[in-house]
Amino acid sequence: MKSKWWLISLLVCLAVACISPLASSSPDGLERVAEDKGFLELGQDAPYQVIADYVFPGIANEALATILAGIIGTLVLFGAAYGLAWLLTLKRRRALA
Repeated sequence: MKSKWWLISLLVCLAVACISPLASSSPDGLERVAEDKGFLELGQDAPYQVIADYVFPGIANEALATILAGIIGTLVLFGAAYGLAWLLTLKRRRALA
């Protein structure tokens, strides 16, 4: 079971992505402070956006678009982390051999 911790972690992350539309529609903490202190309008847009506003484009249902964006983001980041861990493990195994 010890070697399957990553699978359990992935399933938990995907479950969280599926319930993400239930999150609060209130602004996050940093945005709220910027609004309260009066410097929100000084903020600039990001130079690029992969999935803008956490909503997958082309899907009319906003909740489904948010879920899909969360699932895709989770899979991409988890895949990158898993790949990096695999490469580091491979390098360590070769060093020990």
